[in-house]
Amino acid sequence: MKEYNTLFYSKQPFKLLRLIGFITTLLVVSAHFAKGGNFVGDTLNLPAGDTSNHVVQVGRVIIIGNKVTRERIISRELSLKPGDTVSTKVLPAILTRDKNKIYNLRLFNTVSLRVLELGFDQIDILVEISERWYTDPSPIFELSDRNLNEWWQNYNHDFNRVNYGIRLKQKNFRGRNETLQLTAQFGFTRKFELSYRIPNLDRSQKHGIGFNFNYSEPRNAAYQTKDHILSYVSLGRSVKINRSVSMNYTYRKSFYETHNFSIDYNSSSILDTVLVLNPNYFIDRGTSQRFTSLSYSFNSEHRDVVAYPLKGYQFTFSVSKSGLSNESVNQLEFNSTYATHIPLERKFFLSNLSAGYMSTPTTQPYSFFSALGYRGQVVRGYEIYVIEGPQFLLNKTTLKKKIFQRSWRVEAMPLEQFRYFPLAIYLKGYTDLGYVNNYDYYSEQSLNTRLTSRILVGAGMGIDIVTFYDAVFRVEYTFTREGTKGFFINLKKEF
Repeated sequence: MKEYNTLFYSKQPFKLLRLIGFITTLLVVSAHFAKGGNFVGDTLNLPAGDTSNHVVQVGRVIIIGNKVTRERIISRELSLKPGDTVSTKVLPAILTRDKNKIYNLRLFNTVSLRVLELGFDQIDILVEISERWYTDPSPIFELSDRNLNEWWQNYNHDFNRVNYGIRLKQKNFRGRNETLQLTAQFGFTRKFELSYRIPNLDRSQKHGIGFNFNYSEPRNAAYQTKDHILSYVSLGRSVKINRSVSMNYTYRKSFYETHNFSIDYNSSSILDTVLVLNPNYFIDRGTSQRFTSLSYSFNSEHRDVVAYPLKGYQFTFSVSKSGLSNESVNQLEFNSTYATHIPLERKFFLSNLSAGYMSTPTTQPYSFFSALGYRGQVVRGYEIYVIEGPQFLLNKTTLKKKIFQRSWRVEAMPLEQFRYFPLAIYLKGYTDLGYVNNYDYYSEQSLNTRLTSRILVGAGMGIDIVTFYDAVFRVEYTFTREGTKGFFINLKKEF
């Protein structure tokens, strides 16, 4: 989901920023000694009065409510199979994890697991799900910029920078959790995209494959960065053409670890005007650039609900090589993140994300510049900036308190898939830290040095609203080290 922000700047004394940072630091330390738990979703039903620790055998696993989804897609996420034996002491924890794994498929509005007692030593497991709406023809009306704040502050809220069109997305295609998507976009950036993802190729559902075809023609192109703000060239016609074809293979050996291998072919060309404005735009100072990329990524996912986690952790690592064989492009990138979510007492929750990025060699054409501000990695309070460099470090800490949670069933809705309406509200405080090394190219020309090679700090308070179909609405008020402050409105979880 694309992120939108709104920010209004003014000066703010640094004393308040230091106070918020100090309080948040104390909260991080205290989390190591905190106790508590969290369970998101329906209550698990176990045999009444059964508190002993004895072994029971699973008879049947009954799945109901799956009108579209194939049963094997759901049963793949279950740890217990017919004939398995399990201790009643660990059974609740197993069912809780299995329920979250099924919900994290993001195919269902609700998931519940119940134990049906057949005798003292035998049980059945009932899995009841409520399916979502899987056909998603949605109109495109969005900004071409990275966020609403960048569009409003840096580009004078110019409506000529709007994209429009239609996106056809079929989720859970053939009932096998496959995704087929077709995009036809016009306006500021003309774009056509076709993608198909098959996560379960074999009976064991450990192997998957995906394809993507992309063609885009932006009418404007960011040809350079000045004081950490993108500068665009506009000629009233397409100034750049991008074409890409990619294929990826996924291997999910266990419930929680996924490996991804991909190969991409990219071809881009620009008008001579872009090259005149920035001779370093493409490799070898040409008007076209073609290269192949190989990448590997690993995701270890142990969070309770991926859409808005409150408990657990996630570790990711990726490495990619752009430019193979005799291609002139040459870049090697490493990226890693670690996120942890800790439930505290009295409905408090602590979250922390650490991220690092490195690329080599440090001398690259402008089209390969990256760092904070791209890929959704940002220090809150600096959304209007791109802070580029070959290495960066990022840390984000949030303390939140649940102040409201309830769900309704709206029978007046004509479609069953939209009758379930959950709502949860959280108050929060946060502190973000970041550090970016500057590119040699910028350092030599004294460009974009104001926010690089120094610690970036953003801190503030806000409110999160979590509702149906994994929608997250965030309102935040952030202070920065530079003394600016402002409101942000976001339609995306923090991390």
